[in-house]
Amino acid sequence: MNTSVRLIAAFALLTVTFSVSAPSWQDNSHYVALGPRTGYYIVRPRSSLSDQLGIDGAPTVDTADPFNHGYGADALAFRFSRASILSAPPAYIVQATPNQFYTQRLGSFIRGQSRLSDVEGFFGQPQSIERRPDGFVAYYSIQVYNSFENLGGGRK
Repeated sequence: MNTSVRLIAAFALLTVTFSVSAPSWQDNSHYVALGPRTGYYIVRPRSSLSDQLGIDGAPTVDTADPFNHGYGADALAFRFSRASILSAPPAYIVQATPNQFYTQRLGSFIRGQSRLSDVEGFFGQPQSIERRPDGFVAYYSIQVYNSFENLGGGRK
């Protein structure tokens, strides 16, 4: 009897541990086509699309982390050629619902024509740049707050 109670308790603990570490979103990463050379990706952090696009280095911070109390960071990623021309659709790495302010601006960039200076005109200097053999990826961090992820943290 005592052994079965311990086994059930261990199983319950493992179940809770794995469910807490699971992402708090479903992976619905996708491409939003706006025209022949305009569009953008909506990408969930650590998703398969994020891996395919090579943007796992985006400066995101998980709002579900209990130490962040609902605060985190989404990111924008822009891939440029060595000549600083946008070579791929931009990506919006977002944990919850995408912000229309950013999606509208991402839709204005034209692949093969927009330059780094155009992006900087909207968003300023990139927070980080990742060098690649064919160019670079410029990242912008967006501070976010998700009240549903806030576990209280002693605040009233």
